[in-house]
Amino acid sequence: MTNPLSADIIESALNQHKQFTHVYVGYSGGVDSHVLLHLCASIKSLGGKITAVYVHHGLQAEAESWAEHCQKNAETLGVNFTMLRVNATPTAGESPEEAARNARYTALKPLVGVDDVLLIGQHREDQLETVLLQLFRGAGLRGLSGIPESTFFGLGLMLRPLLNVAKPDIEEYAKNHDLQWVEDPSNQQNDYDRNFLRNTIVPLLKQRWESCDKTVARSAKHCAEAQVVVSAVAEELFYPVFSKSNKTLCIKQLQAQKSPRQQLIIRHWFQSLGLRMPAQAFVERIQTEVVAAREDSDPILLGQGCFIRRYRDELYCLRQTEQEMLLRDMHWPAGQTSIEFASHRTLSYLPSSTGILHEQWQKAKVSIKFRSGGEKIRLPKRKEQHSLKNLFQEAGIPPWEREKIPLVYLNDKLAAVGDLWISADFYHEKPNSCIQLSMQGEQ
Repeated sequence: MTNPLSADIIESALNQHKQFTHVYVGYSGGVDSHVLLHLCASIKSLGGKITAVYVHHGLQAEAESWAEHCQKNAETLGVNFTMLRVNATPTAGESPEEAARNARYTALKPLVGVDDVLLIGQHREDQLETVLLQLFRGAGLRGLSGIPESTFFGLGLMLRPLLNVAKPDIEEYAKNHDLQWVEDPSNQQNDYDRNFLRNTIVPLLKQRWESCDKTVARSAKHCAEAQVVVSAVAEELFYPVFSKSNKTLCIKQLQAQKSPRQQLIIRHWFQSLGLRMPAQAFVERIQTEVVAAREDSDPILLGQGCFIRRYRDELYCLRQTEQEMLLRDMHWPAGQTSIEFASHRTLSYLPSSTGILHEQWQKAKVSIKFRSGGEKIRLPKRKEQHSLKNLFQEAGIPPWEREKIPLVYLNDKLAAVGDLWISADFYHEKPNSCIQLSMQGEQ
């Protein structure tokens, strides 16, 4: 029987998209990526466009020799070669597999330009393993869609042209062309879920259902098609509820939807914020503990690296790092037009015809402080002083954001509250002689 695997599969995948300037091939030295690279190198139209990329995770003692092996094979095939070193140490909550994958993709992304493509050698059995893992984790349609054949990556695309190819066909191709590949010993360690499936469960399944990789891949495709429809519905529901200015959801409009649609909106919200898709239990807790809470309450739900909070009629999703921001009093150096008062947050001043006199600013000792409670300020054209608490309430600023707004003191007297208000004692109107404050960075 003739092996169905040929370079036509690669050309067909590439031809579905625009002409690529450069083709990067993820090359680990294993049989899958070696076959993929060999196929690519056989395509005359790709001559000079191919770079084999080896990602050095530093997890195996043999990694250096594997890199040398990959480089020699690339040279033999007449393609370019590059090696990227990464730190694959898992962070809190990451599995070793996840840490290695995240580190690998983070390193690869900067390579892929607007007219470039990255090819990955995943095959149909990888798809089977992925769908089974997602099924055992209780995933929804998105998870059960498995691995996509193409996806945006870096500034270009990532394609998996072998995704519908059976593993035995890849191995047969490698043997027929006398390819030499490396075997990662960690693939035999059943401590990892994927390895346990690959080494123990899938062989048993195939004894009973020989073509289960093909049928499960077909189910994954059905799920992916259904997910496209669901995503379109979610988007229609999402934008009337979503506020672009502060990336919140309107609680009253969210409550007007039935529970399943609320969940669709919340999941789409996480996706729009670039966060990992929330677990079903977490979505339900958002609904019951935060969305359904009394309007005057301040529930705080922590999970998946973020805080879910509400203020008035808005639902907020705040990254945990934002909530744990380190704030300290500091001196604003003379002659410096801006100052970083917290990680990725800057306060600067700009020329203006209204505001604090520039001359007065230059002569004063300028300092940044944060609320300790009881601060008051008198605003221009108002007779009485107002507490900052009342002003923040009038402006609709959530309580957790108030603590992060810098207070600017001139000679130890409160002159401005961030870029919101200037004290009447320091406010002037004089053409081209004043400054106005401006805050930049993550809110």
